Amino acid sequence: MESNIPVVILCGGLGTRLREETEYKPKPMVEIGGRPVLWHIMKLYAHHGFRRFILCLGYKGNAIKDYFINYEAMSNDFTVHLGRRNHVVYQSDHTEQDFEVTLVDTGLRTMTGGRVKRIERFVDTETFMVTYGDGLANLNIQNLVDFHFSQGKLATLTATRPPSRYGILDLQENGQIGRFREKVQTEWINGGFLVFNRRIFEYLDQDTVLEQEPLERLAAEGQLMGYRHEGFWIGMDTYREYELLNQIWDAGDAPWKVW
Repeated sequence: MESNIPVVILCGGLGTRLREETEYKPKPMVEIGGRPVLWHIMKLYAHHGFRRFILCLGYKGNAIKDYFINYEAMSNDFTVHLGRRNHVVYQSDHTEQDFEVTLVDTGLRTMTGGRVKRIERFVDTETFMVTYGDGLANLNIQNLVDFHFSQGKLATLTATRPPSRYGILDLQENGQIGRFREKVQTEWINGGFLVFNRRIFEYLDQDTVLEQEPLERLAAEGQLMGYRHEGFWIGMDTYREYELLNQIWDAGDAPWKVW
């Protein structure tokens, strides 16, 4: 069943361009609206029926382990019965019911393709998904999966066109500005949110950068498709983007909050 497809989330990077927040925590644990960005990503997938997750840990991975180990206690009211028959009774239900989360240490400095390769034994389906632990979108995941199956290829990535951070100039040789365009859309880029046939593991090894040789080879072989996403997408790469996402959330109109 499609709902059984696992979602692999890359959570191991150093997050050096967001050092203000990542000095003491991994980037997926940086909070948007009081919740880790990782939680937001998982809620998006769960909304579309995908609740099996495999997290590829690396830099400060224990912080992510601690978060999920303590999730029930931190997300519910509960009663503790002390003594020899100590047990906990949870008095409320959080909305993350039936999430299955597998946490795998994939190394401190492992490349993205190597991290995916190292979780191969946990993928028990013909198809699985991969995304980054810092990207948010109002993407319809089910439509993405349907597109992938309709094409019959080994891999599908989500193509998006984020607006340029800077104004674009048409600069003539004499120094005159022929045209000024503020925040135009860029070319199509890889926005993450990938769907793979498990044969992708044949393209990976322990030192592979997923976005280089494997995807380049798949494209050359005609096995890579791009699902066009014209809606909201942002990768939380810098402190500026971290602040922007929190401002959007605080304003109450976060496009990625589809649940």
